[in-house]
Amino acid sequence: MNQLNILKQFSTIVADTSDIESICKYQPQDATTNPSLILQAVSIDKNQKFIAQAVQYAKQKGGSFKDKIINASDKILVDLGIEILKNIPGYISSEVDARLSFSTEKCILKAHKLINLYEEAGISRNRVLIKLAATWECIKAAEELMKDNISCNLTLLFSFAQARACAESNVFLISPFVGRIYDWYVSQNLLSKSFTGKDPGVMSVCKIYDYYKKHNYKTIIMAASFRNIQQILCLSGCDKLTISPILLKELKSYTGTIERQLNLPNILLSSPVSLSEDEFRWEHNQDAMAVQKLSEGIRHFGQDQLELEKILSKRI
Repeated sequence: MNQLNILKQFSTIVADTSDIESICKYQPQDATTNPSLILQAVSIDKNQKFIAQAVQYAKQKGGSFKDKIINASDKILVDLGIEILKNIPGYISSEVDARLSFSTEKCILKAHKLINLYEEAGISRNRVLIKLAATWECIKAAEELMKDNISCNLTLLFSFAQARACAESNVFLISPFVGRIYDWYVSQNLLSKSFTGKDPGVMSVCKIYDYYKKHNYKTIIMAASFRNIQQILCLSGCDKLTISPILLKELKSYTGTIERQLNLPNILLSSPVSLSEDEFRWEHNQDAMAVQKLSEGIRHFGQDQLELEKILSKRI
């Protein structure tokens, strides 16, 4: 049996891609997208129909030029999500515009808009995760959205403070970024690229997993942003693993045994007092890596959103 099939016995496998062919090939339970993956998808000739559909939709909706661009962007996001859902049994994660990451109210409004678009197409909100950056504002938005049966995936998660705040706010799922944490330590010459043990990105997820399970938090942990299969195998047993097609291919091509690395604890602890906003901001600020990578991730996703809007502006 190949390593991918063995890994599926320990963790739910999620495809980190908007490529339908890859999704069909590796048969994941769920799929995740982000602004970078959406931009890649619409740059492929075979996906030009999604741009055409989005432009037509935006023109029909009317409004200002800016309104049309926003509506077309949202339509592409949802239409690609619908196409992916035809090929998986579980969830699609669709990400809110990163530029809204510091407004709870705007994130809530955007989430409702995206869910409405899915439901107008006959897709239940129970198959959609609204993806938000793990800022304080977005964590609070996710907490409110749960009251309307809208589940969220809190992404760009780098610090333990972010993980704690998400669990304490009853967020549905978090995506701690293994590879980007690893990248930071390499860039600071604190870790060699040839390192093969449990690197800081892996250890971050291990710490979150142990903490969540010991305190019986229901928030799902989906490790993300892998750089190599060693990182993935070190986290076998994590609730979910979202993996790029390149690494899914590697896992499928290798045979050999895999042992579960993350296991449920034998003891349960009472939940601590929830972090206040000022405590969260201070604790997160103490982690230089997390501060840098969160802001960098939001900027980059915002830039990719702008690139998508430039493509759409030429057609509207």
